[in-house]
Amino acid sequence: MDRGRSGRLRGSATASEPPPREVAPDRPAYYSAAVTEPNSVEERVRLLARRARDAAHVLRAAPSAKKDAALRAVAARLRARTAAILAANAEDVAAAKRGGLEPAMLDRLRLDESRVASVAKAVEEIVALPDPVGRVDGLTRRPSGIQVGRMRVPLGVVAMIYEARPNVTADAAALALKSGNAVLLRGGSEAARSNEALAACVHEALGEVALPEDAVVMIPAGDREAMRALLGLSGLIDAVIPRGGTGLVRFVAEHARVPVIAHYQGVCHLFVDDGADVARAIALVIDGKVRRPGVCNALECLLVHQGSANAVLPALDEVLAAEGVEVRAEARARDYMERAKPAEESDFGREFLAKVLAVKVVDGLDEALAHVARYGSNHTESIFTPSYANAQRWLREVDASCVLVNASTRFNDGGELGLGAELGIATSKLHAYGPMGLEELTTRKWIVYGDGEVRG
Repeated sequence: MDRGRSGRLRGSATASEPPPREVAPDRPAYYSAAVTEPNSVEERVRLLARRARDAAHVLRAAPSAKKDAALRAVAARLRARTAAILAANAEDVAAAKRGGLEPAMLDRLRLDESRVASVAKAVEEIVALPDPVGRVDGLTRRPSGIQVGRMRVPLGVVAMIYEARPNVTADAAALALKSGNAVLLRGGSEAARSNEALAACVHEALGEVALPEDAVVMIPAGDREAMRALLGLSGLIDAVIPRGGTGLVRFVAEHARVPVIAHYQGVCHLFVDDGADVARAIALVIDGKVRRPGVCNALECLLVHQGSANAVLPALDEVLAAEGVEVRAEARARDYMERAKPAEESDFGREFLAKVLAVKVVDGLDEALAHVARYGSNHTESIFTPSYANAQRWLREVDASCVLVNASTRFNDGGELGLGAELGIATSKLHAYGPMGLEELTTRKWIVYGDGEVRG
């Protein structure tokens, strides 16, 4: 278990202090009459979750102005502490390189001044968004005389489990605070120093505006026992969101006793339709595959209509070779791409997270739709077409969290879609589908206004 210099568990702004031996009488009912110093990993994680639960009660009623003040303070500290954050991140990156972390994960782990500035900007964009908490939708009067509506309320306590992405620490904290939720953050051990530096900015900002620092709790990384304990906290945690590789998502899904909102892999396709402009088609492929190949919205498979193959694929073959992209193509596509390697069946439906692209020539829209239905991961699917009818069919028939027409797959991102930031891209469809922003961190409860009506 990760301990600070004091020998006590790291994890929240108050984790450096001894856990209370006696619980005040106004503590929620899930506390026992007396809580002693926790000894086991499970007890320690449970205590951190209880503290977050207390903080959630405060945040639920916090006014928007106070939450926004906290977020402005977070953004200011991120900018003021950039040098310290980058120093911590440099240690993480160096250790990850020594450990042989794969390039895609290294890219996700690495911070620079531009990325820290982008994180701070995202926090400020969240400030500018309307607060969904308390909004009432669909207020109608029933024949009985009562008025019925549905009010947006926070989920409560959300656990976020993620790998190699230190920006998630700030993004998740900011979204959770604005939407009135407490959040338990369990980042990967490869980003532990970076996450601590970012969380310190958040905790200081919360203290400045007198909001509970336990609204954002860091669960120590590198301990599977602690993660198992976290996933078993039914009654204390309202939802858990895994964001990482296939192994992490499966582990969470298999061991969780709380609701899981899965953020699974991104097997993203682009279908270049008949009559598509060659230069623009190539630009979409390069943006989707080359700019940041290790992110979940990167392009992994290109489908090309047979009518466009002769115009698009030979030119694309040269461009991809110049960019260092390995092409794995099925037989018909290899007729136009002399540098391509033969594709295996396993290359379709695969998230490469590298400069590797699967390519296939299809007879038309029907075959493209069938391919996506078979190999897609419900993440991101794009069509490049001059046909309005085909574009509309693509939008209606493709099952994915984001479906695009004539745009790069890279646009499936919370910031690009106007959410300010995101917790990740949900592919499980329950409650949320696609990038999760403020509204996806709330649910709706029924509210009723009456004037003494009885049902009889």
